[in-house]
Amino acid sequence: MNSTSPRTLTRSTTDRKISGVSGGLAAYLGIDPLLVRIGFVVTALTSGVGLIAYLAMMMLVPSDDGVPASALPGT
Repeated sequence: MNSTSPRTLTRSTTDRKISGVSGGLAAYLGIDPLLVRIGFVVTALTSGVGLIAYLAMMMLVPSDDGVPASALPGT
């Protein structure tokens, strides 16, 4: 049996452009963060869902350093 812990979705503090949502989601999925960022931009421009999803994740997904989203500068 494998004794690895389950993956958890967190916002990245090391691969952060705005709030670390794309970096954290990319690490969780095991893909390039640029692809996630492009996905958010495309869906934000076409339907607005990308912006809503990004903002929701920014508020709901914890940071990988334990700092809540409300403590981020500028929020």
